[in-house]
Amino acid sequence: MGSFSIWHWLIVLLVIVLIFGTKKLRNIGSDLGGAVKGFKEGMKSETDAPKQVDNQHASTIEGEVKDKNSTHG
Repeated sequence: MGSFSIWHWLIVLLVIVLIFGTKKLRNIGSDLGGAVKGFKEGMKSETDAPKQVDNQHASTIEGEVKDKNSTHG
């Protein structure tokens, strides 16, 4: 009872095809494949190119930290 046989999986696949249709399943498969491909390219480009700091837009904000609980004047 723990695992399904090949016939159970074929029946489940047949029901899914009957419900959604082959065209919709093909579109879902191609969308999923494109998403995985884009994710892999994004991961590869991020690890290959070291991050460079753009000093033109970087700025340092200086200030002083004040205690919330202090009472002044």
